Amino acid sequence: MTSAHGYLALLLHAHLPFVRHPEHGDFLEERWLFEALTETYVPLLSALHALARDGVPHRLTISLTPPLLNMLVDPLLQQRYVRHLDALISFSERELERTRGDGGLQRLAQFYRDLLRRTRRTFVDELEGNLVPAFRRLQDEGSLEIIACAATHGFLPLLRGCEAAVRAQVAVGVEEHRRFFGRDPLGIWLPECGFYPGLDAILAEHGLRYFVVETHGLLHAEPRPAFATYAPVVTPSGVAAFGRDVESSRQVWSASEGYPGDYDYRDFYRDVGFDLDYEIVRPLLPPSGERVATGFKYHRITGAGPQKDVYNPDWAAAKVNAHAANFTSARAQQISSVAERLGRPPIVLAPYDAELFGHWWFEGPQWLETFIRQAAYDQHEFALVTPGDFLAQHPVLQESMPAASSWGAGGYNSVWLAGENDWIYRHLDFAAERMSSLARRSPHAVGLELRALNQAARELLLAQSSDWAFIMSRGTVVEYAVQRTRAHLGRVQKLHDDIAAGAIDEDWLAIVEARDNIFPAIDYRVYA
Repeated sequence: MTSAHGYLALLLHAHLPFVRHPEHGDFLEERWLFEALTETYVPLLSALHALARDGVPHRLTISLTPPLLNMLVDPLLQQRYVRHLDALISFSERELERTRGDGGLQRLAQFYRDLLRRTRRTFVDELEGNLVPAFRRLQDEGSLEIIACAATHGFLPLLRGCEAAVRAQVAVGVEEHRRFFGRDPLGIWLPECGFYPGLDAILAEHGLRYFVVETHGLLHAEPRPAFATYAPVVTPSGVAAFGRDVESSRQVWSASEGYPGDYDYRDFYRDVGFDLDYEIVRPLLPPSGERVATGFKYHRITGAGPQKDVYNPDWAAAKVNAHAANFTSARAQQISSVAERLGRPPIVLAPYDAELFGHWWFEGPQWLETFIRQAAYDQHEFALVTPGDFLAQHPVLQESMPAASSWGAGGYNSVWLAGENDWIYRHLDFAAERMSSLARRSPHAVGLELRALNQAARELLLAQSSDWAFIMSRGTVVEYAVQRTRAHLGRVQKLHDDIAAGAIDEDWLAIVEARDNIFPAIDYRVYA
């Protein structure tokens, strides 16, 4: 670290809401996990394993949220994912026959068949159906720094109507991290980068050393940071705050300026699920029969218009190399220039949603691996580090309190507090107050009451997921998000009333425990 002009910290935030429906044989929204496994998580692990195999030095930070971790280890979802892969592989084999006579399309059909077979082999044979131990080994071996997240990705600034709700989100998130990874987390990813002054004290109570805020959250800190976003600050509670770098984010995130919009990359929106005759794609559609994306995408971005050319993986691979080199050069120039101005080594923090790499940007995992390989052998300008690495080397920080902020549209709370979703918060606050009251009244519950109290805590946390409010405000699968919110709140209400009346419905409780089986080690007293 000491020989470089500065540091680059790449951070991937991996999250999906907890979607598990054993009451249905095939549930459409479970495909969110299956698509992310195929397009992001398995390719990402394959890239990291390739770097480790080849002895490429690297450090990467990743947040794996508790809902995602609980789904990744769930046997039912693991089995359903293999079934999903098998259906895709069968479809790819039929596509090889259908595209016979069209060289470009048939080449892509074979490309997908080979990719899916390789994904299945990696998941079943190499990872034994469970990605979590592989991530844990990479951390133990020193290439990853895995950080915590709030229990169900609750948007904390809007849950503080009942402070016990915020404390429970943080406490359960930290405990889940310990359960999965066998160590205390150094840092935490605040859901949606949502921060408010005072939240840092709750983080400090749980031994967390750092968190990330949106750019303006650090730039508007009080007092103003001397080094802008190029160094963390420490809050009065002793927790460090790192600010997101705008320049490095724009090159990857931006739809108009970023790499994923290049014309040679695969077009995300053109999918055979909508393009081909209905009967051809019917085997990949849900039981309802509605057309959905299948992952078979045969076109490149081509241009802004509707006309799309056939995707060429070789052209895309060439752009991956060029864009990785460009990112390496840009970061070197940025860090060198900032170091000269500041008179000290800066840190550039570049956080991204993990699902950008592979799901939204098909070539993203390949780009990430290529960039890390290039950066590893050109360490003159910058070194790849984690926020924990930086704090270990630079323990003396300016004291400052970041401003309230998020990385959502508009930079504050408007995405999660809009006309489409604002109705949920009075119910969430009321349920949290009731849960807190139950926990205080029954500090030593055992047997059936203990089960009921723990399940009430699970249901409340699931109702608080920021994903439901986000979906409502964005107008996608709104009915499902509303149904999930109401269902979890309704279960909290029933459990509260049953516990208060001393008449717990054990048969009903067993059904709910089997369905919403997240957080097996939860202790309801976290709300006390």
